[in-house]
Amino acid sequence: MASDLIYAFRVTRLPLLDSDGATIGRIEDILLAPPYGDDPPSVLGFVASSQRRRIFVNAHRIATLDNEGARLRSAAIDLNHFRKRPGELMVTKDVLDRRVGAEVVNDLALRAVPGQSSEWEVAAVALGTRAGPLRRKRTVRVVDWAEVRSLFDTTPAAAEVAALRDMHPHDVAAAIRQLPAHHRRQLAEMMDDERLADILEELPEPEQLRLIEGLDLERLVSVLEEMETDDAADLLSEMPGEERTRVLDAMEPDEADELRRLLSYGEETAGGLMNTDPVVLGPHATVAEALARIRDPELAVVLAAQVYVTQPPWDTPTGIYLGVVHFQRLLREPPGMELGKCIEDEPPVAVGLPDTEVAIRLASYNLVSVAVCDAERRLLGIVTVDDVLDRSLPANWRQRIRETTG
Repeated sequence: MASDLIYAFRVTRLPLLDSDGATIGRIEDILLAPPYGDDPPSVLGFVASSQRRRIFVNAHRIATLDNEGARLRSAAIDLNHFRKRPGELMVTKDVLDRRVGAEVVNDLALRAVPGQSSEWEVAAVALGTRAGPLRRKRTVRVVDWAEVRSLFDTTPAAAEVAALRDMHPHDVAAAIRQLPAHHRRQLAEMMDDERLADILEELPEPEQLRLIEGLDLERLVSVLEEMETDDAADLLSEMPGEERTRVLDAMEPDEADELRRLLSYGEETAGGLMNTDPVVLGPHATVAEALARIRDPELAVVLAAQVYVTQPPWDTPTGIYLGVVHFQRLLREPPGMELGKCIEDEPPVAVGLPDTEVAIRLASYNLVSVAVCDAERRLLGIVTVDDVLDRSLPANWRQRIRETTG
């Protein structure tokens, strides 16, 4: 087989490394999605032990996977206990040692998906026979995964989830809206948290509520924590008060406090629209540091378009807001230049400004986003153009796009 293959048996003994290369756990298993059509089974992520917990690490959070270990893109890690969903396959528990005729599965060969830095798929299967009275030694042969496809077939619903995997969240949301309620909820149960969060962000709040109906509290909290803070707050605002309180009480205190703060603002104001997770750095940070931050592939495009500069602290609510540096300016300046020397003093908007006035500000100055500050000029968050459009367009705009695009 090609030299760029990596075998599952080896992966399940690798250390889990943080972005600096320090060991924070160990890989124990590999989670697979079933094949769809001619596409091979894909790696959803890795089950690891860390801090005495068994956790799940999404494949997209892995920067490199080699003989040194699985290195994370960032220091952030979800310490919620791993829970397998219907249709998913665990390599060591569900595939290895399975019988195929007179042989058993000894190992799986994984390969990187061409053009994708954090995606892997099953390329081949190593089958072996055990030594016995008439066979003096084990024999092993490697076959293409398609020759033993039945090893990976699970349920029709799991195959359907696999088919939706590579579609844009907007298109998946449009497809899901056409399904019966029980079918929608079945697919939601089988999706990973990040994917479900992306799809929820593409649906109107009433349909979000119908899609998450039946999710247990732990799963619901995990999905909300994967959503953009403004979208999560909008969804929570649609819940009955008692249910909203129950969900917030189950969340991490810092995240719950942030959402409560967003929920306290008027729905049709800058505060009700804003995202509280912009990229924020200090005036003495360098252009190189800023570029490294916005290069993060997990960062939404609209958030990566600019870096906001404030005095410490740099988590919202921040210190005094100083200005913004757009990514085009970052590309033109030397890496060692401090951000304080290249900021633009774009005036912020007040947290209580009506959303129509926010839209006028963005349109008047051709902005992708605008800072939202309190009376002390502390940065509370930003309003992005996509959220303004979402608020400004007719309520049925998603349905109209589906109809015009066929």
